Amino acid sequence: MRCVIARFPFDLTKAGVLESMKGVKPETLVGESVVIGRRVYPVMQVGQVITRQDRRDFSAGEVIRAMTRLGFTVRGLPEAPAAPAAALSPLQQASAMLGSPVFV
Repeated sequence: MRCVIARFPFDLTKAGVLESMKGVKPETLVGESVVIGRRVYPVMQVGQVITRQDRRDFSAGEVIRAMTRLGFTVRGLPEAPAAPAAALSPLQQASAMLGSPVFV
């Protein structure tokens, strides 16, 4: 399959990506990741190995798009915990610590 990464066309196949990543030790996961075989690799590491270019030359989105089209599983960033809907006023915080309800 023809994919464009860092403005350069690449003819990638699933078997070719598996072969390229064979023997490559996964780095520590920080952001998005790609499952290749039994291992989980950071997206930028996969892009660097496949294109043989510096990581600054392409974006994670380009690699994610290519890996998804080839049929690999791409995992996104973990979701951040939801922020509270409304912050408590100092009076409400005090009443919560004392255990008595305060009507405002």
